[in-house]
Amino acid sequence: MYRRHGNKLGVVFLACDLAVTAVAWVAAYLVRFAWLPSPGGVPETRLMLGALPLVLLLAAVSYRFCGLYEIHRLRELPRELGTVCRASGLLFVLAVTAAFYRRDLYESRLALALFLALNAGGLTAARRLIWRALKFLRGKGLNYGRALIVGSGRTGRLVAKTIRNNGWTGLEAVGFVDNPGKHEPTLLPRLGTIAEIEQIVEEHKIDHVFVALPLARSGELPEVYRAVSHLLVEVQLVPDVPDLAGMRLRMLEIDDVAFLSLRRNPHYGWANAAKRAMDVAVAGTALVLLAPLMAALAVAVKLSSRGPVLFRQMRTGLGGRAFSMLKFRSMRIDAERQSGPVWAVRDDDRCTALGRVMRRWSLDELPQLFNVLAGDMSLVGPRPERGVFVEKFRDQIPNYTQRHQVKAGITGWAQVNGWRGNTSLRHRVQCDLYYIANWSLGLDMRILAMTLWCGLRHRNAY
Repeated sequence: MYRRHGNKLGVVFLACDLAVTAVAWVAAYLVRFAWLPSPGGVPETRLMLGALPLVLLLAAVSYRFCGLYEIHRLRELPRELGTVCRASGLLFVLAVTAAFYRRDLYESRLALALFLALNAGGLTAARRLIWRALKFLRGKGLNYGRALIVGSGRTGRLVAKTIRNNGWTGLEAVGFVDNPGKHEPTLLPRLGTIAEIEQIVEEHKIDHVFVALPLARSGELPEVYRAVSHLLVEVQLVPDVPDLAGMRLRMLEIDDVAFLSLRRNPHYGWANAAKRAMDVAVAGTALVLLAPLMAALAVAVKLSSRGPVLFRQMRTGLGGRAFSMLKFRSMRIDAERQSGPVWAVRDDDRCTALGRVMRRWSLDELPQLFNVLAGDMSLVGPRPERGVFVEKFRDQIPNYTQRHQVKAGITGWAQVNGWRGNTSLRHRVQCDLYYIANWSLGLDMRILAMTLWCGLRHRNAY
């Protein structure tokens, strides 16, 4: 049933996307030749319009190939800027190739570049509007579905809460199905037993079944599969993996064998290259712009206290490998002679007067831009910790070592949400795992903007 809704939405998106592409194609021609000087003359309008059918055909192929129409009710309103850019880029390449082989098409490199920009921006805006309209309609009770949850334990209750808290799915959780003597449901009524699923689906007009049994009851799954095998409904298996909080599961399939990936580094392939390019570009630009400030701080550190300007300390980064992290020295050179490795505390008497100011405004972190250029760190990521603390925390905090799946960062999701300094380590790790699971270039840029806006000076920075 839901696949029909997905197909209808796919058709709507395709029609809107092609309309946007057509408008962008014509608009690029008008901007290039009506608003900008054209020493080589203006191509005839009929050549531009004559190329439009082929462009729309190439657009449909490009958009489909890049996955713009993989629409499903359970997919969150997509963060699809990257997908749209890839689809527009592929269309651009195909359009250039077609223009090269068909000399009767009008050719203009600037017009094609304008088309690429206008098309990507238009597709993103149009699709956002459609998703907002769909969310509004679902909130009014249109395009909604009824869901049944198999299993009334912890996982089943979590599914019920998730459906209730995410109205954009358009789902209504009707009730639980579970065998007697298991768990007494509180959020929703128990509608029957697993053996009665088929009857319950027909009676309550269910079109989506969530199987949410705990691992301890995995032996009951064959009974559930038999019960739903003759039903024309969508069935979703909700894995019971509570210890992987913050991680996103991935499904792979080879020769009809399904593989559930529990851990996966999000920074690989093009994503890794894009993140690295942003790190180099932003860090390089920041070093140029901040060079006078960093030079002044270096002189001030040298004149204000005895010792080197830069403080080097071994930290643990990507893959658990150690690297030398740079900071402006903010403490006495014998700061840990008596205490050993310890975290800084508020009003720490080991800090110099200048060091307190630099740490309050995070200015001591500026030399880490060199760590970013060297590839040891990223602009955004979990903050690197000292090896002695890593060994301690890995046995105390669940999933602590998963922070090392990605490069350490100068700033991160935990820092911009206030979990910095001597604050809750568990909350900090939860933020780091959320960042890893939900990483995107957009999230990185958001964190950088939040750092500039409110994160440079913080009450927990000391």
